[in-house]
Amino acid sequence: MSDDAARLDEAAAELLALPPSRFTAARAERAASAGGDLGRRIAKLRKPTVAAWAVNLLVRDGQLGEAVELSRALHEAQDDLDAAELARLGRQRRQLVTALARRAGDLASEAGTPLSAAVTDAVEKTVNAAVVDPAVAAAVLTGRLVAAIDLAALDPRSLLDAVAGSVPDAVPAPEQAPRDDLAARRARKAAERAVREAERARAEAERARSTADTRLAAAREHADRVHARVDGLRAELRRVEAEAAAADQEQRERESARHDAETAVREALRTLERAEAARDAGDDA
Repeated sequence: MSDDAARLDEAAAELLALPPSRFTAARAERAASAGGDLGRRIAKLRKPTVAAWAVNLLVRDGQLGEAVELSRALHEAQDDLDAAELARLGRQRRQLVTALARRAGDLASEAGTPLSAAVTDAVEKTVNAAVVDPAVAAAVLTGRLVAAIDLAALDPRSLLDAVAGSVPDAVPAPEQAPRDDLAARRARKAAERAVREAERARAEAERARSTADTRLAAAREHADRVHARVDGLRAELRRVEAEAAAADQEQRERESARHDAETAVREALRTLERAEAARDAGDDA
């Protein structure tokens, strides 16, 4: 890259970080100061859209590095055909894009230009494109965007037009791993998944054991109460049986006494009958 190209990039990065309302005047001042061919090239720099400016603020704030790292992780997960990892990274990407758009809104507000809902949506689309596409990531990380980028409408020409100054080569995507390395990585991930599954199984088993311990303690306590009740009922049964035996004995004694009384009555009746018979015989004589 020539010195003029480097100086143009430097000037563009500084101008494109200014609020759009200040861009035109600052560009004219910078172009006049540079003079010559560089000044003319600076004067031709396009004014950024508000969304592009907000993304440039994110770059200067150092907020997009994590997004690019996530992009590399997504490519690796795709190489590994790791569906679970892809789903997790997809959720992480959406959360990250939303958080970055919110951060861009905060930075823009601090600079005196709050973002509308439509501009925030354009910021989200640009950050998402940078996460998904290495070429977009390289363009965005220059901090020299003049237009937002929509992955759905992306083509090489639109990407070139979205960046002021030189356009860097794409951030290299992870190279296709050699077959043996890819197999080893997949085997490692499979082993890691097996470890995670075993840890989940262990945790579930420990929870089941804890539940079983709690239920066992409750069952033991219940059994102790029931056995205590049984012991009490047995003692009560022995007492009642003793009372029943005493009642049976008393009944037998009363029956024997009644039998004796009945016998005495019969003997008394026979004695009476004999006495009456003797009396009657004496009267007849």
